Amino acid sequence: MAVLVTGGAGYIGSHTAVALHEAGREVVLIDNFINSSPAAVDAIRALTTPDLVFVEGDLRHRAQLDAVFEAYDIDEVIHFAAHKSVSQSVSAPLEYYDNNLGATIGVADAMVKHGVRKLVFSSSCTVYGQPDVIPVTERAPIRAESPYGWTKVMSEQILRNTAAAEDLDVALLRYFNPVGAHESGTLGEDPNGVPDNLAPVVMAVAVGRLDKIGVFGGDYATPDGTCVRDYVHVVDLAEGHVAALDALDTTLRGTCTAINLGTGIGSSVLEVIAAAEAAVGEPIAYEIVDRRPGDIEQIYADASLAAEVLGWRSQRDLAAMLRDHWTWQSMHPDGFVR
Repeated sequence: MAVLVTGGAGYIGSHTAVALHEAGREVVLIDNFINSSPAAVDAIRALTTPDLVFVEGDLRHRAQLDAVFEAYDIDEVIHFAAHKSVSQSVSAPLEYYDNNLGATIGVADAMVKHGVRKLVFSSSCTVYGQPDVIPVTERAPIRAESPYGWTKVMSEQILRNTAAAEDLDVALLRYFNPVGAHESGTLGEDPNGVPDNLAPVVMAVAVGRLDKIGVFGGDYATPDGTCVRDYVHVVDLAEGHVAALDALDTTLRGTCTAINLGTGIGSSVLEVIAAAEAAVGEPIAYEIVDRRPGDIEQIYADASLAAEVLGWRSQRDLAAMLRDHWTWQSMHPDGFVR
Protein backbone atom coordinates (compact mmCIF):
# COMPACT_ATOMS: atom_id res chain seq x y z
CA MET A 1 0.00 0.00 0.00
CA ALA A 2 1.25 3.50 -0.80
CA VAL A 3 0.57 7.18 -0.31
CA LEU A 4 0.09 9.20 -3.50
CA VAL A 5 1.65 12.68 -3.35
CA THR A 6 0.24 14.95 -6.06
CA GLY A 7 2.47 17.85 -7.03
CA GLY A 8 5.21 15.66 -5.62
CA ALA A 9 8.03 17.44 -7.47
CA GLY A 10 6.96 20.83 -6.13
CA TYR A 11 8.37 22.76 -3.21
CA ILE A 12 6.30 21.39 -0.33
CA GLY A 13 5.46 18.11 -2.04
CA SER A 14 9.11 17.16 -2.51
CA HIS A 15 9.96 17.82 1.15
CA THR A 16 6.89 15.89 2.24
CA ALA A 17 7.94 12.93 0.08
CA VAL A 18 11.22 12.80 1.99
CA ALA A 19 9.42 13.06 5.35
CA LEU A 20 7.01 10.28 4.38
CA HIS A 21 9.89 8.01 3.39
CA GLU A 22 11.66 8.73 6.67
CA ALA A 23 8.42 7.78 8.46
CA GLY A 24 8.45 4.39 6.75
CA ARG A 25 5.73 4.91 4.13
CA GLU A 26 5.80 3.78 0.52
CA VAL A 27 5.54 6.87 -1.68
CA VAL A 28 4.25 7.43 -5.22
CA LEU A 29 4.69 10.89 -6.74
CA ILE A 30 2.77 12.49 -9.60
CA ASP A 31 3.49 15.88 -11.17
CA ASN A 32 3.14 17.54 -14.58
CA PHE A 33 6.22 19.80 -14.17
CA ILE A 34 4.29 22.99 -14.96
CA ASN A 35 5.95 24.66 -11.98
CA SER A 36 8.60 22.13 -11.02
CA SER A 37 11.57 20.27 -12.45
CA PRO A 38 12.43 16.61 -13.15
CA ALA A 39 15.66 17.35 -11.29
CA ALA A 40 13.59 17.62 -8.10
CA VAL A 41 12.62 13.97 -8.53
CA ASP A 42 16.31 13.04 -8.79
CA ALA A 43 16.98 15.02 -5.60
CA ILE A 44 14.13 13.26 -3.77
CA ARG A 45 15.45 9.88 -4.83
CA ALA A 46 18.94 10.85 -3.65
CA LEU A 47 17.49 11.54 -0.20
CA THR A 48 15.20 8.49 -0.12
CA THR A 49 15.58 5.53 -2.46
CA PRO A 50 16.60 5.32 -6.14
CA ASP A 51 13.46 3.36 -7.04
CA LEU A 52 10.93 5.77 -5.52
CA VAL A 53 8.00 5.80 -7.96
CA PHE A 54 7.32 8.90 -10.03
CA VAL A 55 4.60 9.35 -12.66
CA GLU A 56 4.43 12.35 -14.96
CA GLY A 57 0.79 13.26 -15.39
CA ASP A 58 -2.09 15.72 -15.07
CA LEU A 59 -4.75 15.11 -12.42
CA ARG A 60 -7.48 16.38 -14.74
CA HIS A 61 -6.91 13.36 -17.00
CA ARG A 62 -9.16 10.83 -15.28
CA ALA A 63 -8.05 7.69 -17.12
CA GLN A 64 -4.40 8.46 -16.43
CA LEU A 65 -5.11 8.99 -12.73
CA ASP A 66 -7.17 5.79 -12.55
CA ALA A 67 -4.22 3.88 -13.96
CA VAL A 68 -1.96 5.22 -11.19
CA PHE A 69 -4.38 4.10 -8.47
CA GLU A 70 -4.64 0.66 -10.06
CA ALA A 71 -0.94 0.16 -10.69
CA TYR A 72 0.39 1.18 -7.29
CA ASP A 73 -2.29 0.12 -4.80
CA ILE A 74 -2.83 3.62 -3.41
CA ASP A 75 -4.53 3.79 -0.01
CA GLU A 76 -3.72 7.36 1.10
CA VAL A 77 -3.41 10.68 -0.74
CA ILE A 78 -1.73 14.01 -0.01
CA HIS A 79 -2.94 16.53 -2.58
CA PHE A 80 -0.63 19.50 -3.28
CA ALA A 81 -0.92 19.94 -7.05
CA ALA A 82 -2.13 23.48 -7.84
CA HIS A 83 -1.10 26.79 -9.29
CA LYS A 84 -0.18 28.95 -6.30
CA SER A 85 0.52 32.59 -7.17
CA VAL A 86 -1.86 35.21 -5.76
CA SER A 87 -0.82 37.86 -8.29
CA GLN A 88 -0.95 35.49 -11.28
CA SER A 89 -4.39 34.31 -10.24
CA VAL A 90 -5.65 37.90 -10.37
CA SER A 91 -4.52 38.25 -13.98
CA ALA A 92 -5.43 34.69 -15.08
CA PRO A 93 -8.42 33.59 -12.97
CA LEU A 94 -9.86 31.09 -15.45
CA GLU A 95 -6.55 29.25 -15.68
CA TYR A 96 -6.46 29.00 -11.88
CA TYR A 97 -10.04 27.79 -11.51
CA ASP A 98 -9.62 25.25 -14.30
CA ASN A 99 -6.36 23.83 -13.01
CA ASN A 100 -6.88 23.91 -9.25
CA LEU A 101 -10.51 22.84 -9.10
CA GLY A 102 -10.06 20.33 -11.91
CA ALA A 103 -7.18 18.69 -10.07
CA THR A 104 -9.13 18.47 -6.81
CA ILE A 105 -12.17 16.97 -8.54
CA GLY A 106 -9.92 14.49 -10.35
CA VAL A 107 -8.32 13.34 -7.11
CA ALA A 108 -11.64 13.06 -5.25
CA ASP A 109 -13.21 11.13 -8.13
CA ALA A 110 -10.30 8.67 -8.30
CA MET A 111 -10.40 8.13 -4.53
CA VAL A 112 -14.12 7.33 -4.62
CA LYS A 113 -13.72 4.98 -7.59
CA HIS A 114 -10.89 3.06 -5.95
CA GLY A 115 -12.16 2.97 -2.39
CA VAL A 116 -9.44 5.19 -0.92
CA ARG A 117 -10.62 6.90 2.28
CA LYS A 118 -7.78 9.07 3.60
CA LEU A 119 -6.84 12.47 2.16
CA VAL A 120 -4.67 15.35 3.35
CA PHE A 121 -5.38 18.48 1.33
CA SER A 122 -2.97 21.38 0.84
CA SER A 123 -5.13 24.38 1.65
CA SER A 124 -3.93 27.83 2.63
CA CYS A 125 -4.37 30.70 5.07
CA THR A 126 -5.47 32.74 2.03
CA VAL A 127 -8.98 31.38 2.65
CA TYR A 128 -9.26 33.86 5.54
CA GLY A 129 -8.47 37.00 3.56
CA GLN A 130 -7.72 39.79 6.03
CA PRO A 131 -9.04 38.41 9.33
CA ASP A 132 -10.66 40.64 11.93
CA VAL A 133 -8.89 38.88 14.79
CA ILE A 134 -5.23 37.84 14.86
CA PRO A 135 -3.92 35.24 15.54
CA VAL A 136 -6.48 33.61 13.29
CA THR A 137 -8.25 30.41 14.31
CA GLU A 138 -9.99 27.87 12.11
CA ARG A 139 -13.32 29.43 13.17
CA ALA A 140 -12.52 32.74 11.45
CA PRO A 141 -14.84 33.79 8.59
CA ILE A 142 -13.91 32.57 5.12
CA ARG A 143 -13.39 35.49 2.73
CA ALA A 144 -10.61 34.93 0.26
CA GLU A 145 -9.41 38.01 -1.63
CA SER A 146 -7.88 36.46 -4.76
CA PRO A 147 -8.88 33.81 -7.29
CA TYR A 148 -6.11 31.59 -5.88
CA GLY A 149 -7.64 31.90 -2.42
CA TRP A 150 -11.08 31.10 -3.76
CA THR A 151 -9.80 27.96 -5.46
CA LYS A 152 -8.73 26.78 -2.00
CA VAL A 153 -12.11 27.70 -0.48
CA MET A 154 -13.94 25.89 -3.28
CA SER A 155 -11.66 22.87 -3.12
CA GLU A 156 -12.30 22.60 0.61
CA GLN A 157 -16.05 22.68 -0.04
CA ILE A 158 -15.79 20.03 -2.76
CA LEU A 159 -13.92 17.80 -0.33
CA ARG A 160 -16.34 18.45 2.56
CA ASN A 161 -19.29 17.45 0.40
CA THR A 162 -17.49 14.41 -0.99
CA ALA A 163 -16.33 13.32 2.47
CA ALA A 164 -19.91 13.47 3.74
CA ALA A 165 -21.35 11.60 0.76
CA GLU A 166 -18.61 9.00 0.36
CA ASP A 167 -17.38 8.49 3.94
CA LEU A 168 -13.89 9.92 3.46
CA ASP A 169 -11.50 11.04 6.22
CA VAL A 170 -10.00 14.41 5.26
CA ALA A 171 -7.57 16.86 6.82
CA LEU A 172 -7.69 20.35 5.28
CA LEU A 173 -4.33 21.87 6.19
CA ARG A 174 -4.46 25.66 6.04
CA TYR A 175 -0.82 26.52 6.23
CA PHE A 176 0.88 29.80 6.28
CA ASN A 177 3.96 30.97 4.34
CA PRO A 178 6.52 28.22 3.66
CA VAL A 179 10.19 29.20 3.75
CA GLY A 180 13.44 27.26 3.96
CA ALA A 181 14.80 24.09 2.43
CA HIS A 182 16.09 20.65 3.32
CA GLU A 183 19.09 21.19 5.57
CA SER A 184 21.32 19.27 3.13
CA GLY A 185 20.73 21.90 0.45
CA THR A 186 19.55 19.14 -1.89
CA LEU A 187 15.93 20.32 -2.10
CA GLY A 188 14.53 23.82 -2.09
CA GLU A 189 12.12 26.26 -3.70
CA ASP A 190 12.67 26.64 -7.43
CA PRO A 191 9.76 28.39 -9.16
CA ASN A 192 9.63 28.69 -12.93
CA GLY A 193 10.25 32.18 -14.29
CA VAL A 194 10.43 35.26 -12.07
CA PRO A 195 9.82 34.28 -8.42
CA ASP A 196 6.57 35.47 -6.85
CA ASN A 197 7.04 34.58 -3.16
CA LEU A 198 9.27 36.65 -0.91
CA ALA A 199 12.03 34.20 0.07
CA PRO A 200 13.00 33.11 -3.46
CA VAL A 201 13.02 36.76 -4.57
CA VAL A 202 15.29 37.65 -1.65
CA MET A 203 17.63 34.79 -2.51
CA ALA A 204 17.61 35.64 -6.21
CA VAL A 205 18.96 39.05 -5.24
CA ALA A 206 21.51 37.46 -2.89
CA VAL A 207 22.96 35.30 -5.70
CA GLY A 208 22.88 38.15 -8.22
CA ARG A 209 20.02 36.98 -10.45
CA LEU A 210 17.98 40.07 -9.55
CA ASP A 211 19.21 43.58 -8.74
CA LYS A 212 16.87 44.31 -5.85
CA ILE A 213 13.64 43.34 -4.14
CA GLY A 214 10.47 45.27 -4.77
CA VAL A 215 8.71 45.45 -1.40
CA PHE A 216 5.01 45.79 -2.19
CA GLY A 217 3.75 48.58 0.05
CA GLY A 218 5.43 50.41 2.90
CA ASP A 219 2.35 52.15 4.31
CA TYR A 220 0.45 49.29 5.94
CA ALA A 221 -0.70 49.59 9.56
CA THR A 222 2.11 47.33 10.77
CA PRO A 223 5.17 48.11 12.92
CA ASP A 224 7.42 48.90 9.93
CA GLY A 225 4.76 49.53 7.28
CA THR A 226 5.32 46.28 5.36
CA CYS A 227 3.08 43.21 5.18
CA VAL A 228 3.24 40.72 8.03
CA ARG A 229 3.02 36.97 7.51
CA ASP A 230 3.48 33.78 9.50
CA TYR A 231 6.54 32.13 7.94
CA VAL A 232 6.95 28.42 8.65
CA HIS A 233 9.83 26.12 7.74
CA VAL A 234 9.00 23.82 4.84
CA VAL A 235 10.37 20.81 6.73
CA ASP A 236 8.05 21.62 9.64
CA LEU A 237 5.19 21.71 7.14
CA ALA A 238 6.27 18.39 5.64
CA GLU A 239 6.27 16.82 9.09
CA GLY A 240 2.82 18.31 9.68
CA HIS A 241 1.47 16.47 6.63
CA VAL A 242 2.85 13.17 7.91
CA ALA A 243 1.27 13.86 11.31
CA ALA A 244 -2.07 14.63 9.63
CA LEU A 245 -1.96 11.37 7.69
CA ASP A 246 -1.33 9.50 10.94
CA ALA A 247 -4.16 11.39 12.67
CA LEU A 248 -6.67 10.24 10.05
CA ASP A 249 -6.43 6.85 11.76
CA THR A 250 -6.92 8.30 15.26
CA THR A 251 -8.03 11.80 16.31
CA LEU A 252 -9.36 12.78 12.86
CA ARG A 253 -10.98 9.48 11.89
CA GLY A 254 -14.47 9.99 10.50
CA THR A 255 -14.07 13.75 10.05
CA CYS A 256 -13.28 16.45 7.52
CA THR A 257 -11.33 18.94 9.60
CA ALA A 258 -9.61 22.25 8.82
CA ILE A 259 -6.34 22.79 10.70
CA ASN A 260 -3.90 25.72 10.70
CA LEU A 261 -0.19 24.99 10.35
CA GLY A 262 1.89 27.99 11.37
CA THR A 263 4.29 29.27 13.98
CA GLY A 264 1.93 31.81 15.56
CA ILE A 265 4.54 34.53 15.01
CA GLY A 266 4.12 37.35 12.52
CA SER A 267 7.19 38.60 10.66
CA SER A 268 7.27 41.61 8.34
CA VAL A 269 8.83 41.73 4.90
CA LEU A 270 11.68 43.85 6.25
CA GLU A 271 12.28 41.39 9.10
CA VAL A 272 12.57 38.57 6.58
CA ILE A 273 15.06 40.61 4.55
CA ALA A 274 17.07 41.27 7.71
CA ALA A 275 17.11 37.55 8.57
CA ALA A 276 18.25 36.80 5.03
CA GLU A 277 21.05 39.36 5.32
CA ALA A 278 22.20 37.63 8.52
CA ALA A 279 22.18 34.25 6.76
CA VAL A 280 23.96 35.54 3.64
CA GLY A 281 26.37 37.83 5.48
CA GLU A 282 25.79 40.74 3.10
CA PRO A 283 23.22 43.53 2.59
CA ILE A 284 20.33 42.73 0.26
CA ALA A 285 19.06 45.62 -1.85
CA TYR A 286 15.36 46.50 -1.80
CA GLU A 287 12.99 49.35 -2.56
CA ILE A 288 9.45 50.10 -1.46
CA VAL A 289 7.03 50.01 -4.39
CA ASP A 290 3.24 50.20 -4.79
CA ARG A 291 1.00 47.71 -3.07
CA ARG A 292 0.21 44.53 -5.03
CA PRO A 293 -3.40 43.57 -5.89
CA GLY A 294 -4.66 40.63 -3.83
CA ASP A 295 -2.23 41.07 -0.93
CA ILE A 296 -3.56 41.39 2.61
CA GLU A 297 -2.00 43.47 5.38
CA GLN A 298 -1.15 40.91 8.03
CA ILE A 299 -1.99 37.43 9.20
CA TYR A 300 -0.53 34.85 11.53
CA ALA A 301 -1.82 31.63 12.97
CA ASP A 302 -3.36 30.28 16.08
CA ALA A 303 -1.95 26.75 15.68
CA SER A 304 -3.30 25.29 18.91
CA LEU A 305 -5.64 22.88 17.12
CA ALA A 306 -2.68 21.35 15.27
CA ALA A 307 -0.97 20.77 18.60
CA GLU A 308 -4.13 19.21 20.02
CA VAL A 309 -5.19 16.85 17.22
CA LEU A 310 -1.92 16.29 15.34
CA GLY A 311 0.62 16.62 18.13
CA TRP A 312 2.40 19.06 15.79
CA ARG A 313 4.22 22.30 16.57
CA SER A 314 6.71 24.20 14.43
CA GLN A 315 10.29 23.60 15.56
CA ARG A 316 12.40 25.95 13.41
CA ASP A 317 12.62 29.74 13.75
CA LEU A 318 12.97 32.47 11.10
CA ALA A 319 16.77 32.43 11.33
CA ALA A 320 16.83 28.69 10.58
CA MET A 321 14.37 29.15 7.70
CA LEU A 322 16.55 31.73 5.97
CA ARG A 323 19.78 29.88 6.79
CA ASP A 324 18.49 26.69 5.16
CA HIS A 325 17.02 28.62 2.25
CA TRP A 326 20.40 30.23 1.68
CA THR A 327 22.18 26.86 1.86
CA TRP A 328 19.93 25.62 -0.94
CA GLN A 329 20.25 28.77 -3.05
CA SER A 330 24.01 29.09 -2.65
CA MET A 331 24.42 25.47 -3.77
CA HIS A 332 21.94 25.97 -6.64
CA PRO A 333 22.27 29.64 -7.70
CA ASP A 334 20.17 28.98 -10.82
CA GLY A 335 17.86 26.47 -9.16
CA PHE A 336 17.46 23.01 -10.61
CA VAL A 337 18.78 22.60 -14.13
CA ARG A 338 15.72 22.24 -16.36
